[in-house]
Amino acid sequence: MITIKRTKTGGALKGAVERIADVDLSVCLQCRKCSSGCPVGKLAKTRPSEIMRRLHLGAGNELLESDILWMCVSCETCTTRCPMGIDVAAVMDALRKLAIERGASKQEGNVPLFNKAFLKTVEIFGRTYEMALITAYKLGTGKLMNDTEKFPTMLKKGKISLIPSLGGDRKTVRRIFKKTRENKGAGK
Repeated sequence: MITIKRTKTGGALKGAVERIADVDLSVCLQCRKCSSGCPVGKLAKTRPSEIMRRLHLGAGNELLESDILWMCVSCETCTTRCPMGIDVAAVMDALRKLAIERGASKQEGNVPLFNKAFLKTVEIFGRTYEMALITAYKLGTGKLMNDTEKFPTMLKKGKISLIPSLGGDRKTVRRIFKKTRENKGAGK
């Protein structure tokens, strides 16, 4: 059962999300297809369909504390499955943006560290490079030797490469990151 505290800011949150994500939340049927396909939905305390329902009913800034916002991998399965064409992934992005802007409490654990390490490797190499990602993450956590026994098997099976792939357009990716930083600095 979902319990929602109606607040004066609830409508403002819904409006901000709709504006940022360019969606109409009122068309959500609550079919829960967004949650049934979500790869992290079962791991999170709050599922995407619950976020959508809470927004629709006017929940307030407490939504910005939801764990699913930071666990969401932006795979867009939710968006693809939505029969009403709602860009649920954009809703999650909008909520993350608002959580940062409004100073919501940070997600527990290492999810923000992983996200930062992932994005940095994409910016540098033009695509993800697992060895750099693992190294940055391990240095950030201080747990350098955790899971090292898995490395030889992953290397043998081709799941990790010692040398980064030179495919992808690194200049274009760097330009995207630069433009994003410029827009962020301009308050867009």
